[in-house]
Formats: sequence, C-alpha cells, structure tokens
Amino acid sequence: MAAALNIDKLDLSIIQQLMHDANISYAEIGKKLFVSAGTIHVRIKKLQEAGIINGIKYSVDLKKMGYDVIAFIGIFLEKSSLYDAVAKDLKKIPEIVRMNYTTGNYSIFAEVVCQDIAQLRSILHDELQKIKGIERTETFISLEESLNRSVKVATA
Repeated sequence: MAAALNIDKLDLSIIQQLMHDANISYAEIGKKLFVSAGTIHVRIKKLQEAGIINGIKYSVDLKKMGYDVIAFIGIFLEKSSLYDAVAKDLKKIPEIVRMNYTTGNYSIFAEVVCQDIAQLRSILHDELQKIKGIERTETFISLEESLNRSVKVATA
C-alpha cells in the first residue's frame, strides 16, 4: 500500500494540466509551471504510485464513431442490499459507460451509449430487465450534451 502523499500547489497544478490535456509533455508542463521536466516526471510518478492519477484518456467524438444515442437509465432495485450483485451484472454490459450508486428515486443511475434506438431497446429489454434484483427502470434519452468538463482543481 502506498504511503500517504502530501499534495502541494505544484502537484495540483500538474494534475490540472494533465486533466486539460492528457497528451501534454513533461517539458511543456515544466515550462508552464517554471520547473524542470525532470521535476514533473518525478512528481507524476509519485502521484501515480499514490493512485491519485492513473492512465491517459482521450476525448472521442462518439457521434463520428457511429454512436448516435446516449441514454441515462434510473434503476430501481427490489431492495438496496442487492446492489453489489446487480452492479456486477451491469458491468458486463459494454454499452454501460458510467454507473453510480445513488440516493433519491433510483438506486443506480447508469449512462448508456448505443449506435441506435434498436440497440438501446435490446439493452433495456434483453439485458437489463433480465437481471435479477432490478425491479424496473426509467430511461432518459439525451438530445444534446451541452457541457462535459473536468472539475477545476484548487491550486491555492
């Protein structure tokens, strides 16, 4: 297990740069933050070892890839104690790209990305409704994504 890491202003600034552009070089970050690329390398390695940052993500235009339907599904469970088993089954559905255990009306709120309405129908009818523990679902189709951003990490 990694030791606790003291995060300072430089670490937070590095994280912010990486969240803005995962492809940015250590040298570029160093120039922007007025430190050496070596310092950036060491800091990023420590942040990775602590589990604070991991992997690199690129933003993909799903519409251009043929995925025209984004839907959000509110999932009602028969009882909340079934969450772990249901979540395990939901994770097997590749079209589910995000899933949250929530308070409020739904036990689980999931985001689904599909190529078309027929695929969404298949997921709802052939997959979700057959998972033991799901009482019912409520589906919301996204008409447009107006905002998608990372949180701004406080550096001061």
